[in-house]
Amino acid sequence: MLALLAAASIATAVDAERAFIADSHSSGQWTAFRKWADDDAIMFVPQPVWAQEFLNDRKDPPRSIDWAPAESWVSCDGQTAINRGPWTSASGERHGYFTTVWTRSHGQWRWLYDGGTPLTVRINLPAKPRVTRARCGKPPKAGDKPEALSTASRRNGNPPVSGGGRSADGTLIYEWKVAADGARHFEAKLWDGNGYRTISNQYVAAPSE
Repeated sequence: MLALLAAASIATAVDAERAFIADSHSSGQWTAFRKWADDDAIMFVPQPVWAQEFLNDRKDPPRSIDWAPAESWVSCDGQTAINRGPWTSASGERHGYFTTVWTRSHGQWRWLYDGGTPLTVRINLPAKPRVTRARCGKPPKAGDKPEALSTASRRNGNPPVSGGGRSADGTLIYEWKVAADGARHFEAKLWDGNGYRTISNQYVAAPSE
């Protein structure tokens, strides 16, 4: 019964993000990242790595970074979402923003993609996350949908340098690519009833060190 109540309280990707954050502070940063990561989750260091393999037995830092969702874009079927918002290092000296792709399967949310970039100025967090859902009344037809994207899978060996995915109903799509120097591009689009609208077009510079 308690498990059912807990699952019901995590209804959206924003709920999942907040539970993820809470776990990072109560259980440890990397412990929480492992708990909430999908088996095929990708993160960047700066080249792509399989999150479960990279985080396996990784020791938690004394204090977790802190982050919060400011925006969430959700597929029409409610099973795929992209969250974005600010993060702050445990010391409070470094800031940036994150982007996390979430998918829901069998009632459980798991993240598939986690990436971010440092910023010189702290981002102010809105009082309430802004949630935008794809248009449901006029779903994309087969001819409107983009070709299938090469979703990353650990079954295929080493992480690819590019990939992407889309919701089952085709109303939320995303692609990413990493250059040899670690620079990264992430683009996502949401169906608005007539076509796909770009909701995120991020270029992350190669690390300076």
